[in-house]
Amino acid sequence: MIRKHFNDLTVDELYEILKTRQEIFIIEQDCPYNDIDDLDRDAVHVFIRDGKGRVTACLRVFMRDKDQGIAQIGRVVTLEHGKGQGGAILKEGVKVASEYFCAKKIYLEAQEYAIGYYKKEGFKVVSDPFPEDGIPHVKMELDLSIKKRF
Repeated sequence: MIRKHFNDLTVDELYEILKTRQEIFIIEQDCPYNDIDDLDRDAVHVFIRDGKGRVTACLRVFMRDKDQGIAQIGRVVTLEHGKGQGGAILKEGVKVASEYFCAKKIYLEAQEYAIGYYKKEGFKVVSDPFPEDGIPHVKMELDLSIKKRF
């Protein structure tokens, strides 16, 4: 598991992260959208590489609202399913939000089919479904002040 701020990524690491995101979000899901949106520059990137250097799972964490203490997790993707990588990077993303950004709450926009994945980590749906680039999504939140008590 690797976690690095954008400024600390090597060119190769950044290339592999963007390649993985493109493969799933743009090509596999047939959804052309602006993946490179300037939010990467202020994010901590959490990722896993295989023995050949390929990024097989990744996400990014950044502050959505510094005044309110709200971090956001996004661009969550795994290439290898059933190996626990998705759960592992999500747990690490929550740690980054809590420890690095000192967030009180984490916000994300989940594709509807992935709600259960996020619920396992304690996220709760806080919106009705809405279309994002033609794919049904919901807004979800994790209140870290509640999570820390248990």
